[in-house]
Formats: sequence, C-alpha cells, structure tokens
Amino acid sequence: MNASSRNNPSGRVAGSEGGPRPQPCEDGGGEPDRPRRVVNFYGRDFVVSKDVLIPRPETEQLIDSALILAGKPYLPGVRPTPRVLPEHPIILDVGTGSGCIAITIQKELPNSTVYATDISEKALQIATKNAAKHGTPIPFIISHLLEKVNSNHLPTPDLIIANLPYVDENWEWLDKAALSHEPAIALYAANHGLALIYELLHQASTLQIPYLILEADPCQHSAITKRAISQNYQLIDTRGFSLTFRIISASKNTPQASH
Repeated sequence: MNASSRNNPSGRVAGSEGGPRPQPCEDGGGEPDRPRRVVNFYGRDFVVSKDVLIPRPETEQLIDSALILAGKPYLPGVRPTPRVLPEHPIILDVGTGSGCIAITIQKELPNSTVYATDISEKALQIATKNAAKHGTPIPFIISHLLEKVNSNHLPTPDLIIANLPYVDENWEWLDKAALSHEPAIALYAANHGLALIYELLHQASTLQIPYLILEADPCQHSAITKRAISQNYQLIDTRGFSLTFRIISASKNTPQASH
C-alpha cells in the first residue's frame, strides 16, 4: 500500500472544501487547456488542470474508509476489520474529477470493478489520462450523479464513493480568491453546500445501494446524517471528513459493518 502523503492533519483553512491548501509541483504546462500540475494522492502522482479540483489530503480518508469495508488494512500494522463488501465488489466514484479516487481504489482493491461518473466532459478527459498513466482501464461516464446508472445499463454498485461539491459560499472562513484557480462547479453547492449530497442520498436510496462513503466538512456531518436517516441509511463510521453509511432496508444479504 502506498502511503506517502497519508494522514496529514487537516485543519479548516481557506484553500478548499475546508481542507489544507495543496502544494502541487508545476510540470511546465503553459497551455490553458492542458494539464499543468502533478499532485500526489495516496502515494501516487496525478495530473490536474484548471478543469478539475486539486486532490486534498483529507480526501485520502475516503480511501481508508473503503479499505475498511473491504477488510483491508489502510496502514501498515493496522488490523483489518471483517470484510462487509463482496469479494469482488462493484464500486462507483461519483463526481470523479481527476479520477484520483477511482484509480486509487482500483489499485488498492484490484479485485474490484470500478467505474466513475462526472458531469464535466473536460474533467473526464483528465481522468482518462490519469487512468492510462496508472494502467487502470476504468470506464468514465458523463452523468449527473446517478442518472446514467440505470439508463446506460451500468452495474448497480455495492459501494458509492463521492467527493461532491459541498462548499457553502457563505462560510465565514472561506477565501474565494484562494479557490479561484479551480472550477466553481467542483466546489460550490446550494442549500448550505448540501444540495448535491442530499440528491445523491435520495438517488442511492431509490437504487438500494448498500454502502456510501461521502466527504463533507465536519460542520455539515450532523445535517447529512439526519438526511441519510430519512433515506434509510445508518451512519456506521466517521473519520475526519469522511462519512460511511449502510442502507437499513437493503436485502438480508447485506452484512453489517463492524466497528
């Protein structure tokens, strides 16, 4: 397991989605529509451009949470918990952006089938380049949240991982100037930053998705948990910015996660 940038402390600062400002290294790109930077995520390098969000250290907690569900250790020496996902899980990354989450999951859980969606065609172009770089032939689909999961006959996932836009433009600590180099569509959401998360919860409940891992600012966790309960999801784990939910009304074949 790669862990070069693991478990960096994440305090809420102006740099993005509540997390620490990243330190990408320039790769010399000068053309505005081409990848301009390389950043590290979960021990691997990813190219990013002005069309995608820069991966943050706190987002690595989503990978940790997925490994826990898969019964895998997320750090050397950590005893894994019992596996609750199928041996060969289907995992969907919603709002994939640069593709760093989907690609990392495929690398860390090679027995999984991973696919990813995003509403931005330009973002998926970057994700496709990153997938080719890391040798992970992941299908990337243009879709608003889960709208194409049924219409395109895509497999129903056992787990959804989503780092959706959740920044509230009215947060007092927000420095919009610090975020001006990243796409607003990947940062901001209506309804106090919760609109897209709430919509995803409703869609996931309709499709009876067994497990969800979501990223949000800790100040939003209580509201998200309340909404999740109304959609028949139970909070089973919280770590940093990451929330893990299990559906309550799923079939009897869906095991419960262990704490």
